[in-house]
Amino acid sequence: MMRKTSVILLSAATGAALMLFVTQPRAVFMGSSARAATADTYRQLNLFGDVFERVRSDYVEKPDDTKLIESAISGMLTGLDPHSSYMDAKSFRDMQVQTRGEFGGLGIEVTMEDGLIKVVSPIDDTPASRAGVMANDIITNLDDEAVQGLTLNQAVEKMRGPVNTKIKLKIIRKGQDNPIDVTLVRDNIRVRSVRARVEADDIAYIRITTFNEQTTEGLKREVANLSNQIGDKLKGYIIDLRNNPGGLLEEAVTVSDSFLEKGEIVSTRGRNAEETQRRTAHSGDLTKGKPVIVLVNGGSASASEIVAGALQDHKRATIVGTRSFGKGSVQTIIPLGSGNGALRLTTARYYTPSGKSIQAKGIVPDIEVLQDVPDELKSRTDTKGEASLRGHLKNDGDEKTGSQSYVPPDAKDDKALKLADDLLHGIKNSASAAPTPGGDNKATTDKPKAAN
Repeated sequence: MMRKTSVILLSAATGAALMLFVTQPRAVFMGSSARAATADTYRQLNLFGDVFERVRSDYVEKPDDTKLIESAISGMLTGLDPHSSYMDAKSFRDMQVQTRGEFGGLGIEVTMEDGLIKVVSPIDDTPASRAGVMANDIITNLDDEAVQGLTLNQAVEKMRGPVNTKIKLKIIRKGQDNPIDVTLVRDNIRVRSVRARVEADDIAYIRITTFNEQTTEGLKREVANLSNQIGDKLKGYIIDLRNNPGGLLEEAVTVSDSFLEKGEIVSTRGRNAEETQRRTAHSGDLTKGKPVIVLVNGGSASASEIVAGALQDHKRATIVGTRSFGKGSVQTIIPLGSGNGALRLTTARYYTPSGKSIQAKGIVPDIEVLQDVPDELKSRTDTKGEASLRGHLKNDGDEKTGSQSYVPPDAKDDKALKLADDLLHGIKNSASAAPTPGGDNKATTDKPKAAN
């Protein structure tokens, strides 16, 4: 009996493997309408075959058959939604390496927008972040070659390469009159997904930059280290998920589980009811019930939104910041056999414990905090979000676009962090900083105002 093995993933940018499962093929009995539909499908496939043969025989230059087929597959998938795509064998291998948290390249999380490469977020302490590449930058050229016409995977492949080799990026940045040329030196990117420090002498600050295979272990290690450093005076934890584009579903589940004693974490629902899967928490709160504040913004996507949504619905954490990206879909990596790459196919939506789909809407924080943005950056402080992507999955009700993604480089200017500190120290409480009827949907550390 044949088996189909597939891998589930969640990410707002280039894909990362998440969870393995095996399904058995089911017997299918077709009625007359199903047979007619099948016959129509075969007619369309014959049309594809006719076009393929005409291109092979009549195109001005002899085409590469493999590239023709790969381009056809890629076009079929990218026409579905922004997150479905085809990965050739090399791209598939690169993805598997990246999910382990170590890969060669520049350190940029990217997506495709209007045929160009858009930066979702530079990864901390990489060539991209050190060179000043910013979220929402549009990359138009790679080593003087136009990006227009390349697939996302092709562009990513060009940005990767041997360590210590150079690549020049031409960047369009909103608010800048002229394109910016940036030369980067490729490095071995080791993604340290969890960073931590002691905040205000008695608060554990933990930043999670991505969800790879090392994230949960990194979280456990930092919680233990900070708990030992701070001791009995520990007031609570700040978990910073701002500009975290997502990653492994399994890691999002286990990170959420680290703060919960019981209850549902997330459910995924595909086309058929029997495909619904629910993930639940196990007893054992890593932080021993200490207060938790989660920071999010417009760059917090996918796996980050699972964590924020689970802790918010269970009232285990107060969510502070701005509305998240709104990627509420699940992709499955389906290997196509040895040497044939894989499909990255959207197969389900995910739902928070309360049954909400955040697709094209995002996680609304309990307390909204807008940062003070320098004048030169004011034109680019919003992330458009999932709802702005062409071909995105629709959601019932009002979809939301535009959410601030700016994080001040100096912690002393970070209003969301300051409010989190105040909440944990009891200087402010959630009620006093929470939305009030008829407010203007803004809250700051100076004078908290209303939020939705």
